[in-house]
Amino acid sequence: PTLRRLSHYLLAHYQKGSRPVRDWRTTTNVAIDLMVYAILSVDEKNQVLTTYIWYRQHWTDEFLKWDPARFDNLTQISLPVESIWVPDILINEFVDVGKSPHVPYVYVSHHGEVQNLKPIQVMTACSLDIYSFPFDVQNCSLTFTSWLHHIRDINLSLWRQPELVKFDRSVFMNQGEWELLYVLSRFQEFSVKSSDNYAEMKFYVVIRRRPLFYTVSLLLPSIFLMVMDIVGFYLPPHSGERVSFKITLLLGYSVFLIIVSDTLPATAVGTPLIGIYFVVCMALLVISLTETILIVRLVHKQDLQPHVPEWVKHLLLERATVLLCVRDRKKFSQSRTQSLDISRQVENNDSTAKLTPYGCEDPRECGAVGGTRSTLAFAGRTEGLAALQEVLRETTAIRQLLEKREEFRDVAREWLQVGYVLDVLLFRVYLAAVLAYSITLGTLWSVWRDA
Repeated sequence: PTLRRLSHYLLAHYQKGSRPVRDWRTTTNVAIDLMVYAILSVDEKNQVLTTYIWYRQHWTDEFLKWDPARFDNLTQISLPVESIWVPDILINEFVDVGKSPHVPYVYVSHHGEVQNLKPIQVMTACSLDIYSFPFDVQNCSLTFTSWLHHIRDINLSLWRQPELVKFDRSVFMNQGEWELLYVLSRFQEFSVKSSDNYAEMKFYVVIRRRPLFYTVSLLLPSIFLMVMDIVGFYLPPHSGERVSFKITLLLGYSVFLIIVSDTLPATAVGTPLIGIYFVVCMALLVISLTETILIVRLVHKQDLQPHVPEWVKHLLLERATVLLCVRDRKKFSQSRTQSLDISRQVENNDSTAKLTPYGCEDPRECGAVGGTRSTLAFAGRTEGLAALQEVLRETTAIRQLLEKREEFRDVAREWLQVGYVLDVLLFRVYLAAVLAYSITLGTLWSVWRDA
């Protein structure tokens, strides 16, 4: 048969151990082409990219030529790849041999043009930048070069035009986590320790992560917890429920971080921005809990506290209420006025309670009025006066106790007012910090994603 005759004609005296040129000064030009089929995995910890590519080589073998007229006009034949010379072109970034299928044949045309087409699973080292995770874009290079032959023996070129290689997604399976943006190609020469120059063809595979999964599973739950923390400031600080609510949120956020710790990429070089985001959110929750504890401590147990200093009243109850636009700031002054009125009323009652049963303030006047009565009636009045004095002493003690209780209530009311104003002030400062942090983080992510 023709195929057997042609194969025997080509391989009978073929020597695959030497470069297939008749003149050793002739350079073998190898054209290279690459198409990305799939992005299999991206290992951020080990800095390894696993891709599946369709690789093509094309070169001219001067010892594999024939006249088609002698072989039934046969212009192309497939030969075993182990039987002919194949250029030693490798990928410099190789770190492991992938599970690539073995293609045992190559195509040879009657002009001696050899086409080696094969799929390769490539596991290459890549410098992965995860700072902007999950909105990161990775640029990994695949460098094809001859491991032994310098540029005078084997030169490399691009099979197709660079524009056709750049946006070729005809075979790419784009249903995974990563999407292919483009493939850049560049030819360059390099030398090792001033030795002979070597030719290399670089392909830059630029891929982008799809952030939807990480946005739903990482960012949104964290944002919801932070919103609930802000809403928790509307709980009354004197009720005591705010502290337990904040502690529950902090505990829930800690559990959330433990769950998502395996999802975040881990490298020894740097920390992704989303990790910094989680740490800052945790710090904000701790600050919020600390502020709540201070406010609750301020508005509780005021019986052992002194009066509010005048400078605190001036700054918080007058200046801060105007600055914060507190609507019910008039109640603060009204409550102080009411306390003063109550104190005056208590003093009037005290002066009335000092009167004797006869309606006079001086006991000598009462004695002068009753001097005309009988001695027996005077003795009875003396006993009644002693009992009345005992009642007056008890009444005075009760009055002092009421005065002290009213004083404690005034102190508690003042500290409660200070606590409310300080709580509003700290809440607005906290809210401004959260908004500024959110805007900064969103801007950084947007800039890196657009870049």
